[in-house]
Amino acid sequence: MTKRFSHHIDKKNNQIQASPITTYKLIFKITNSNIVFLPTTPKILAKSFFCRPAEVVAPELVGCLIFKRQQDDKVLWGVIVETEAYSQIEEGCHGYKRRSKSNESLFGEPGILYTYLTYGIHHCVNVVTGQKELANGVLLRSLAIPNEDERIASGPGLLAKRLSLNLSHDSLPLSIENGIWITCKPSNLLKAHLVSTTRIGISKAKDLKWRWYLHSSRSVSKRSQGDRQPSISQAWIPSTSDLL
Repeated sequence: MTKRFSHHIDKKNNQIQASPITTYKLIFKITNSNIVFLPTTPKILAKSFFCRPAEVVAPELVGCLIFKRQQDDKVLWGVIVETEAYSQIEEGCHGYKRRSKSNESLFGEPGILYTYLTYGIHHCVNVVTGQKELANGVLLRSLAIPNEDERIASGPGLLAKRLSLNLSHDSLPLSIENGIWITCKPSNLLKAHLVSTTRIGISKAKDLKWRWYLHSSRSVSKRSQGDRQPSISQAWIPSTSDLL
């Protein structure tokens, strides 16, 4: 089926007026104040992308674009700039020697969301990876959103809050139909420098360098020791050109 969809952009709020789309093959074309989805070139990450170990998927997700349809039917989007990998083979993972009702989604199909509460107040959002029945996932740590405060989604709790993601989204498959999807990284980020370092906020398996972030981004939650924040003039700043 070939269809063409035109969506109005609210430039001030960096939102796209959306309507249902059933294809998984999209490219974006911006004309004046409109964004047009053309179903001609594969752009959305397929399930097969997530059918690999978390430590392989996590760095490849840095630079990818995430889209979330809001309650008013507008679509908010940003660039993933920081991720962490978790696997049941290491003690930092929620699924390490433990399977319960609260972490059941982490053992589910690749490409679904695993959301949970930390400290009883902050939601965290993971994308399940690997294979079913083996706890494996990537924590989305930070997001850079065009035309918004550079720190508005710096950290997993802030990311979930800005995208309005919570426990009701647990086990939800990534798809346009479900209102949240991830696309391939734009060409200008294909060869971007990533920093690999240790994860944050865990007490075990602390030495694993399973956190990755975009070196040139100012939206990273916490930089590796000795890695200075780039100046505004030197930093990569997200913009609508990343949709092309």
